[in-house]
Amino acid sequence: MFDISTLEVRRAVERDAKAIAQIQASASQSAFKAQFPGEAMPEFDSLKKSQAYWREAIEFSDPQVFVATIGEDVVGFVGYDRSRDPKTPATMGEIWALFALPSHWGQGVGLALWDAARDGLAEEGCTKVTAWVPLGYERALRFFDMAGFKREMTSIKTVLVGLTRIEEIRFKRDLT
Repeated sequence: MFDISTLEVRRAVERDAKAIAQIQASASQSAFKAQFPGEAMPEFDSLKKSQAYWREAIEFSDPQVFVATIGEDVVGFVGYDRSRDPKTPATMGEIWALFALPSHWGQGVGLALWDAARDGLAEEGCTKVTAWVPLGYERALRFFDMAGFKREMTSIKTVLVGLTRIEEIRFKRDLT
């Protein structure tokens, strides 16, 4: 447990890419283990490949990336920008990724990152926001429910993570 008053959210810099990749891998593995106990982990992107992706995202702001820090340690991140879904208006934003270290789950990191993304999307002129969430990731589903998102039941789709098929659902909410 940490003192929430020591948590800061700032724009990511390129040197944060390694920590971001590690957080994404750690959180994804923990969430997968909870969803599929006893099953072998699917192969996620290598840390090197993920780190390169996030370094480029930070450099070009595509998506925009913020990190949550405690002291010098990065403990979570959010990537957000315009919606990647086809046929969505320019005023539709999307949370591309939102992860915290499992050791910091339930301690306000996700909420602080969501607040930063919401403000950033509003500054970009977005009026609504979506997020795609794997159906079995109960913690993430609860988080988006509590953050005021509504599930779009007709949006469920299947995506491949390695060789594992995972169903995702789109969440949506107004930014106002």
